[in-house]
Formats: sequence, structure tokens, C-alpha cells
Amino acid sequence: MKKLSLVLIFAASCAHSYAQGSTDYGSGMKFNINPEGTKYVRLITWSQIWARSVQNNPGTLVNGTPQNKTFDVGGRRLRMLAMAQVSARFMVLAHFGINNQSFLNGGAAGTSGTGGYGAGKKPGLFFHDFWSEYTIIPTINAETKKPNKFTMNIGAGLHYVMGVSRMTMSSTLNYLAVDAPVFNWALIENSDQFARQYGIFAKGKAGKFEYRLALNKPFATNGAATEGVAVDNNGQSKAALAGYLEYEFLDREPNTLPYKVGTYVGTKKVFNVGAGFYSQKEGTQSLKNGIVQKHSINLFALDAFLDMPIGRKEKNAAITMYSGYFNYNFGPNYLRNLGIMNIGTIDPKFTDKKALAGAGNARPMIGTGSIFYTQAGILLPKTSDKPKIRVQPFAAYTSKKFEALSKTGSYFDLGSNFFIDGHHAKITLQYSTRPIYTAKDVIDGNKGEFIVQFQTYL
Repeated sequence: MKKLSLVLIFAASCAHSYAQGSTDYGSGMKFNINPEGTKYVRLITWSQIWARSVQNNPGTLVNGTPQNKTFDVGGRRLRMLAMAQVSARFMVLAHFGINNQSFLNGGAAGTSGTGGYGAGKKPGLFFHDFWSEYTIIPTINAETKKPNKFTMNIGAGLHYVMGVSRMTMSSTLNYLAVDAPVFNWALIENSDQFARQYGIFAKGKAGKFEYRLALNKPFATNGAATEGVAVDNNGQSKAALAGYLEYEFLDREPNTLPYKVGTYVGTKKVFNVGAGFYSQKEGTQSLKNGIVQKHSINLFALDAFLDMPIGRKEKNAAITMYSGYFNYNFGPNYLRNLGIMNIGTIDPKFTDKKALAGAGNARPMIGTGSIFYTQAGILLPKTSDKPKIRVQPFAAYTSKKFEALSKTGSYFDLGSNFFIDGHHAKITLQYSTRPIYTAKDVIDGNKGEFIVQFQTYL
């Protein structure tokens, strides 16, 4: 009975973590291994399909053709997650899939041209997470049957306990906006594997505090050192330390899995403030008068998250807000230009002013400097007892002040979620703008991007 109670608490917290806004989902696809249901495997699968109209940066080619604007449909995320609880004391989790497959890129290594292995086709399936986790101090005391004020779980593997901010460890299933702002994953696909690293982590609760701490081994990077500009080159890759501490003023959030919820769609009252960090010695290199200089990577953030119902209970209206201040130091003038599902390449024949960020929808994404990000949304009241669709308009703003650029960049997002069954079936519309830098001290207007996302997960 002691084991059964612990497993049921685990299952309930998992179901709550994933079922924001849906009354029908329950524990999802759960397969019992024994008749009592104390041993089981849980499966989650989801797809996020994007239809986009993108105003390309000046000087963009798409498949060899100059393009000012491009329409496409592609797979932002196509994934599956499986976790097995075979004991109240330990679990194992595997999360795998593909990302960012367009009609032109995102395919397997070496695919190009046309035919069976043409450009963008047959992307490689890979693991996002794969870790084992052990309960040291459980949520419920096995002897007294009362909650423990202090809990602890430790784990090891390819994991998502990366510190820095709530958004750094966000769930991709329940965003308020169409997606994360991406700079929240400051190491993305350099010294991490799609925002994950191999390491050892500890997490748990201490009263109203939630803590996460990890010792990781970053993936190797080998960028060529540049005069006065830091690049990713960590040599033998020294260990990295990451952590996040959060104080929960209202409802306590589940901590079974590391994925932080973006919006609870009126099902929970949450107000949290947090602070986090990531630090690795000698993570980047630059040249100074031709001599190699090594620099530490030090990332820090403060953030706050509010999500709660408002108005009459039966109307189920709610507000969601998140704000964060991010201070990143990768070394002198470090800057990464990225575009999500970017299908553009530079046109060598273009003679007008080109964007410093490159082609397509690329923009200054991550760099040494500071970033302020805020988003807010409101779940509109129910119009009937059983509405077919719930509507949640939202807006977001980002301000980036990077050492490598003299002018601060402002980024805007405006859109709405249309919930058919909570986050399990929803359609999101979003229009975003980005500044176009043609020189480090020149912003030559803005370009826009309209996205329609179709999301389903079970």
C-alpha cells in the first residue's frame, strides 16, 4: 500500500502536468504492467505543424531563387515520450523525435537535390532526453503518510535540468505564445543536444521552494577563434554547473518531470519567482593581437510567472503572465544569428544592403549582453456551459541589448490560442516582427512572420 500510494501520487502529478485545460484526458495512454497498476508505462505523443508566411531578410535565396516572401508548411516538432515507473523509488524516461523539417531542409545528413533522399527528406530520429531517476526523499513519508517538507530526487543521463530560467526548462506542449523565444536555450545545438546535456542532477521541494541543480558535461565545440569576437570552442570541455531556485507563493506545481508549464488555461493558481544560472569555464575563445584568449560562459536570469483564474468561477476566465531578465556572458562581442526553420540562404548577387543576421528569417538571437522578455495572455470567459472553442489572446515583447550591436533591438509578438480541448488540440495564430540590422549601429526597419500552428498531443 505504501508503494501504491507513492505511485498514484506520481501518476496524478504527471497527468496534471500534461492535462492543462482538458477534463477528458485523465492519465492519458497508460499501460499497466501488473494488475494493481503500480508498475506501468506511460506514452505521450504530439505534433506541432506550422504554416507560415515569412518576409525574408534582404538578399535571400530560397532553393536558388530570390525571394522577398515565402510560404511553407512544415513540422516544428514531431515527438514521442515514454516513461516507465516500475518501482516507487525509481523511473526511466525516454523522449525522442524530430524537429524543424521543412520542404527544403531539416532532412537527414547528406540529403540534397531531388529524389528519394532529396533536400529536407527523411530526418534522423534522435533522443532529446534519456535519463534514470531515483527517489531519495519521497513526497509522502512512508511511515507517517504525511507530506515531507523536504524532498529529493537524483538522476543521471541526457537531461533537461539546465538551470538559468523557467523558460529554459519549459514544456513545449503548453506555451502561451506559439513557441519559446529560443534565446532561453542559450546553448542551443552548440554545447548541448537540442537544449539537453549529459549530467547528474538533483531536484525537489523545500517548503515553498523548488530547487534544481545539475553537474553536466557539455558537448564539444570547436569554432575558429576570431580577433576580438568570442566563438564556441571549449577544448576538452570542462564541467558545467547549472541551477534554478523558485519560490511558490500560491499553488505548488508538480516537480515529477522537469518541463515547466507555460499556461494552465484556468486550472491552477500559480505565482512563482525564480532565479537561475549556468556556468562553464573556458567555454569560448577569441583572439587578442593574435593570441588565443579563453572565456567562461556565465548565464544568469531572474523571472516571475503568474497564472490564475479571474472573475466568476463558472466563466473560467484566467490570466497568464511571464517576465524574465537574462544576463548572458559568453566573452567579448559573442553573437549568434538564428532563424527557426530558416529556409533562406544568402544571394551572392544581391548588391543592396544585406541583413547582418543573414538570410531568411534569421535575427540576432543570443549574445553577450542582456535580454528582457515579457508575455501576457487572457483566457476569455466561457460563452456557454460547454463551449466548442476557448480563446486566449496574447502578446509578447523582447528587448535585446548585445555587446556586438550598438542599438537595442525590439521584437513583438501578437496572437491567440484557440483551444478545442485544452492544449491537447489547439490552433495558434501569431504575427511577429524582428528588426533588420544592416550595420551594428543601423536598424533598417522590420520584417514580419505570420505563423499558424496546429497542435495535437495525446
